[in-house]
Amino acid sequence: MNKKQKMIDVALGRIPGDLAIVNARLLNVYTGEIQDNQSICTSGARIACVGPDVGHAIGCGTTVLDAAGATLIPGLIDGHAHVASLFTAAEFLRYAARGGTTAIVTETMEAYAVAGIAGVLDFLASLKDQPIKFFATAPAMVSTSRAAMGIDPADLDALLAQDEIIGLGESYWQAVLQNRDVFLPIYARTLAHGKVLEGHSAGARGSNLQAYAACGISSCHEPIKADEVLDRLRLGIYVMVREGSIRRDLAAIAGIKDMVVDTRRLILTTDGISPADLMEMGYMEYLVQKAIDCGFNPVTAVQMATLNVAAHFGLDDRIGGIAPGKFADLVLIPDPQTIKAMCVVSNGRIIARDGNLEVAPRKHVFAAASLNSIRISRTFGPSDFCLPCDAAGDTATVRVIEMVTDLVTREVRLDLPVAAGEIKADSTDDLVKIAAIDRTKNPGKCFTGLIKGFGIQSGAMACSAAWDTSCVIVVGADEKDMALCVNRIRDLRGGAVVCASGSVTAELGMPVFGLISELPLEALAARLRAIRQAAADLGVAFPDPLLTLIALTGAAIPFLRICEEGLVNFKDGRTVGLLA
Repeated sequence: MNKKQKMIDVALGRIPGDLAIVNARLLNVYTGEIQDNQSICTSGARIACVGPDVGHAIGCGTTVLDAAGATLIPGLIDGHAHVASLFTAAEFLRYAARGGTTAIVTETMEAYAVAGIAGVLDFLASLKDQPIKFFATAPAMVSTSRAAMGIDPADLDALLAQDEIIGLGESYWQAVLQNRDVFLPIYARTLAHGKVLEGHSAGARGSNLQAYAACGISSCHEPIKADEVLDRLRLGIYVMVREGSIRRDLAAIAGIKDMVVDTRRLILTTDGISPADLMEMGYMEYLVQKAIDCGFNPVTAVQMATLNVAAHFGLDDRIGGIAPGKFADLVLIPDPQTIKAMCVVSNGRIIARDGNLEVAPRKHVFAAASLNSIRISRTFGPSDFCLPCDAAGDTATVRVIEMVTDLVTREVRLDLPVAAGEIKADSTDDLVKIAAIDRTKNPGKCFTGLIKGFGIQSGAMACSAAWDTSCVIVVGADEKDMALCVNRIRDLRGGAVVCASGSVTAELGMPVFGLISELPLEALAARLRAIRQAAADLGVAFPDPLLTLIALTGAAIPFLRICEEGLVNFKDGRTVGLLA
């Protein structure tokens, strides 16, 4: 109440404000206007007054910034991020905060899968007291592994009780409709807390999309064409247009601007960004600029990264616009067509000028348990990846994961030779072994299968950041190198490793949850480039071999995936073995 009283007094001119920005063009996301000769004055972290003259609120203790006709926009918001991946929040913010992003909504599923609620709370603690705001969603935990499927109701309630948890994270439509007994109670608990349900409707259409929407889903970041966007907008679903490191859909979707539809439910998001892309292109400022370059009206483009995001999550009472009472999250840019931050204000404090961060992010000290999530106790050997077969005859029909693209797979069935009770794979035909090993829930439990089209001709590569599970995922043409990769990941307490001819050729330690490196962002990007090159040397031609690898356990992308329990086909959701 004291802060509110002070803010009112600043607005009335009875006491001076803390920061004033004068002589600006104001991009008003509420009315769509660009207002000339506007000024704002703050009280603490919030805006006290906005208008053509705030001189009454300026005193000798007020910091005054003359915009000299530059344009003032609200701080940018990423509504769907994956911050618990690769880098720490402190390293991420060294680049993300200086371009104008002042709020981020992140998933937490990655930490929950391997470290439970204690891990999620430790991750959330790493986001506190930073130069910008973080919000998060509770994990729905759709997984290919039945051991990881769903979230404990007590854990969900504990998370939903926290102010920074503003909804339930993405839950993939196929799994939701196939496992309604698991997910509908989770949805009901979330809605009872007055929080939103984030969606993932890739490939859903017709009755499937209708059924998924009927569950109460409020958003989706998966449309890749304008007509898919329109289908979801017509159902009242917020559409998050993705432009990140996993997919870049903005150019293909930009045609929606010509369909004469209301854009209030259109949002720009990254869905995660790689260290290299973050350093080279920037963060949300890049998305807004690209939307403008793709033909969106500049006001609309800014709304898609500010007010629309805030409104979706019920945060528009505090962020997303420039008005009295809102947090003073502001970005000064040259003009509405040029999204280049000259000055960034977060919580009423200048945090960056001309691309230079002036407020250092806080480095978090993670709990010991968060740094020891690789609980595999035994040493793996080549025999752990054999494919035993006791079927009669000298051949066996097996299920094989076949790569269709760098992310999409399908099931094929092959007749393979059996010798000495073991199924043999021929790497010269681009057929190699793949294994998923649980590292947390049932440490050491392993399923080995076959994959075609990955491209690896020798050696092996592995990673502990396998999507939606608590698995280490390893693929290789040589069982000795596969074992070496897994054992090295255990020694590193998590990470990514490439091996060839009995030696480690590239590696990245990721000791935080087995997901996050504590290296500086520049060093992290260099290690990832080395891993990509080492994988290419083994024959892998995908643009991001590590992403292709860790996605093979994911429950989001069709059609055949792997976990420590077996192969999972999304067409029916069943877990099956190698033998067909």
